[in-house]
Amino acid sequence: MSQQGREGRTSTGIYLSPMAQRRAEFEGACAPLFAQLELADGIDAAAALLAVHQPDLLVLDLDCFAPSIDLAALSALVAMRGGAPTLLLCPFGSAGWIPALMAAGADAGASSDPIAHANDDTISYAISYAITPAPSERLRALVEAQLDAPAAGVAGGERDRLQGLLALRARVQATLREAEDAPRLAEALCEALRGWPGVLHAAVLRRQADGDLQMEAQDGVPGLLLGGLLQRTDRLLQAPLRHAFPGLLAAAGGELVLLEDLDQAGEPAMAAALRAHGVESALGVPIPADGPGAPRGALSLLMDGMRAWSRDEWETLLDIARLAAAGFRMAELHLENETLLARLTHVSTVDALTGAANRRHGEELLEKEMLGFDIDRFKVINDSYGYPVGDVVLRTVADVVRAVLRTSDVLVRSGGQEFQILAPHTSAIDGLKMAEKIRQAIAQAAIPGVDHVTVSIGVAQLGEQENADSLAQRVDAAVRRAKRAGRNCVELAMQ
Repeated sequence: MSQQGREGRTSTGIYLSPMAQRRAEFEGACAPLFAQLELADGIDAAAALLAVHQPDLLVLDLDCFAPSIDLAALSALVAMRGGAPTLLLCPFGSAGWIPALMAAGADAGASSDPIAHANDDTISYAISYAITPAPSERLRALVEAQLDAPAAGVAGGERDRLQGLLALRARVQATLREAEDAPRLAEALCEALRGWPGVLHAAVLRRQADGDLQMEAQDGVPGLLLGGLLQRTDRLLQAPLRHAFPGLLAAAGGELVLLEDLDQAGEPAMAAALRAHGVESALGVPIPADGPGAPRGALSLLMDGMRAWSRDEWETLLDIARLAAAGFRMAELHLENETLLARLTHVSTVDALTGAANRRHGEELLEKEMLGFDIDRFKVINDSYGYPVGDVVLRTVADVVRAVLRTSDVLVRSGGQEFQILAPHTSAIDGLKMAEKIRQAIAQAAIPGVDHVTVSIGVAQLGEQENADSLAQRVDAAVRRAKRAGRNCVELAMQ
C-alpha cells in the first residue's frame, strides 16, 4: 500500500508490522514525513518491496516477531539495505533484537566496523533503534530525525571510547581471576560497571538453588538501594515489580530488557522512585546459563539519561554477562571443591557413629595432655540390650563429653568403647579436674534403653622427651588401673 506525503517531501520509506492497527497508527503519525510510504504486513512482502524500491528508511516494528523464528529472515532484510538506514522499533522486553540485527547489518557491510576504523574522523551507523511503546509524537520525532540525518556520525573521539570499553573488559577479566566466591565476584562486577559513563547504579541478581533470585551485590549513588524499590532482596521473583523492573525481567526470561523511558514499564511509582535519584533509563542484561535453561541471573544498570548504545557497546555488555557466567561457574566449582575437601577430611578424621575424631586424627593432634576413658561393662550392654542400644550409648556419651570440653579440646574415638581427649596447654592437675567433671556428667546422664553408664578414666601429661605412643600406653595403663579400682573413677598415669 502506498501513501503520498506532504508537498515538498522527497523521502521514501517502508514500514513492516504484521499488525494492522500498528500499520494504521504509523501511517497516521508518520506518513506526512514521506513522499511515499509503503506498508508491509509480513517479511516476504517487505522483501518484495525492497527488491523493487530503495527506500530512504526501512522501519522494522519488531513487536509480534520472535527471534527464534524470525531472526534469520529479518537479518536478510537488513542485509538487503546495502548500508541504507534502518530504524528498529523494539519492545522494551525484547531488546535482544538490537545487538542481533546490528550484528547482521555489520556482517552485511551495512555499517563500518568501529574497531577496524577507530582512526576515522566519523563513523556511520546505519542501524538505529527506539524502544516501544512510544507516544505517536515521539515516534514521529524519531522518524523525522532519521530522515533529516540518516547517517549521523560518531565524532572523532572513537579511539578513546573504544579504549574505555577495552579497559572495562580488562577490569572484569581481572575480577574473575581475583574473586574466589560469588559475593566478592558480584561486588567487583558492580564496581567495574559503575565505571561506565552515565551508570548511576549497578547490581547483580543471581539465581539460587531453589530457582529464585537474590540480589548478590549492588553499587550506586547514596540512597539508591534496590531492596527498598523491590521491597525485598531475596526471592525476587516474588517481588511486586517482577513484571516491570528490567533486571528482574532479564533474569527471569533471558532477554535483554531496556527502558529508554521509565514510563514504558507502566509503573508510575517505580518511575518516580528512580527519577528521585536521577535515574532516567534502565537496562537488564541476562547472565546466561551453561546450557539450556533459565539464566544464572542478570546485570542491572540504572542510567542518568537516555542513550543510544552502539553495536560495540552492546557486544561489550553481552561479553561481560558471559564473563560473569564463567566467573560464577568458577566460584561454584571452587565452593564444590572446598565442600568435597571438607567432606573427605571429615570422613578421614571423624568417627561416623559418634562424631568424635577418629584414632588416626587424634594421633596427629596429640599435644600436651591426654585423657583416656572406657565405658564400663560395655560388652554387657551390647549383649543384654543389643547393638542398637549400644550405639545410642556411644553417641550419648560422646555428646555429654563434648558439652563439657573446651573449644580447644578434641574428643577422639580410639576403639569400640574407648575414647581419648586431647587437651592442649593443660596441666596434670587441670586434667584431673576435667576428668572428674566428665565422670560425673556421664554417670548422671539419662540414656535411652539403659539406666545409667559409668566410665573409667586415665589422665597423663606428655613428658618432655615422650612420643605419642608412649603417652597413649601410659593412659591405657591408668584406665586399666581405674577399672581394677572398681570402675567409675579417675587415675593419674605414672611417669
